[in-house]
Amino acid sequence: MERAVLVSIEIKSERRRWRMEDVSSELEELVSSAGVGIAGHLVCVCEKPSAAYLVGRGKVEEIALLSADENADTVIFSHDLSGTQQRNLEGVIGRKTIDRTQLILDIFSKRAKSPEGKTQVELALLEYLLPRLTGKGIMLSRLGGGIGTRGPGETKLEVDRRQVRKRIGKLKSDLESFRSHRRTINKRRKNSCLPLVALIGYTSAGKSTLLNRLTGSSQPVSEKLFTTLDPLSKALRLENGQDVIISDTVGFLHELPHHLIEAFKATLEEVKEADLLIYVLDISDQRVHEHEESVREVLDELGLSDKPFLTALNKVDLVCDRSWLELQKNEFAEAVVLSAKTGENMEGLIRRMGEYFSGMIADLKVLVPHSSMKLVDMLYRQARIDKIDYLEEGVSISLRMPRSLFEQLNRHGEMRIIC
Repeated sequence: MERAVLVSIEIKSERRRWRMEDVSSELEELVSSAGVGIAGHLVCVCEKPSAAYLVGRGKVEEIALLSADENADTVIFSHDLSGTQQRNLEGVIGRKTIDRTQLILDIFSKRAKSPEGKTQVELALLEYLLPRLTGKGIMLSRLGGGIGTRGPGETKLEVDRRQVRKRIGKLKSDLESFRSHRRTINKRRKNSCLPLVALIGYTSAGKSTLLNRLTGSSQPVSEKLFTTLDPLSKALRLENGQDVIISDTVGFLHELPHHLIEAFKATLEEVKEADLLIYVLDISDQRVHEHEESVREVLDELGLSDKPFLTALNKVDLVCDRSWLELQKNEFAEAVVLSAKTGENMEGLIRRMGEYFSGMIADLKVLVPHSSMKLVDMLYRQARIDKIDYLEEGVSISLRMPRSLFEQLNRHGEMRIIC
């Protein structure tokens, strides 16, 4: 197993909303999710970043000494490094040095299974590495050499900037094709009057478990971060008879690098197209408010802060401190408290979704003339039929269906409402 020395950075001149211990804890979670062992962990506090090393020369030598003593393979910084800083650090430490963004990309590269997911990861990695191609230090020829270097494949790549830019252009074109395909699917969904509900939240908040519980699907779940990278959508019928599509999405992270958001915009269009968002928050995590703020920041960057949403406080089964639970219930006054793992209060979430979409549903009794029997077939497929009678003047049908679907099917006036 690859082993790494972790370096958590606090720069006093930079505004940070997270406590240093939380930054350090999350870095350890990310490293664990990448399948890397922790050889040691240093915390560095400095007034302002050093242009040469990010931290002071003395601290760099301390990191080098610890890495040598522990025989570590890699040094991982919690703060993004410039190409110059990365090369200088490697020169002194004598070991591969990466930053948090490369660590996240490494995890993404392991999780991506679909062609779209792999394309997005490769694009994000190449855009990260492009300004760092100088012929020395970090080079694309190192790809395939462990953590922070996976993505485009296992073969050696000796390329120059022009070739990298050409590849980036090809990847962007491929992503546009995926985006076009998704638009076609969404158009078909809208024509079928199926609302889309997107599960969003911090990574490891339990979105995949919630999707499985709601729809009976078998999406892989894990305590590791970023288990789900490729979105998955499943159908769910609410108590009022309304069919909706539930979509799982990639988890968010605090200070998610901007170019990662850009690379994954195609996937995040599921959020853009959603009629309702469900914020899934881990109520058992003391950082639940920080997690919610991180989710809102990403939504702001995507221009989706005004989307209607429900808040689901998940993992209530892991909360032992009842006073903490009551405090969070008050803080998130309109939230549904549940456990996707045990199934506790799932009916509460389904009921709230039904209440939101109730205005879209109509209980009708319609008469379809015998000359328009094709409409009867459509109604059987897309509405809930309660009663049907074959009369002399046509077919009388008592049903429940989306109002928009009725308007769509009846645009030529082939059926009429009886009551």
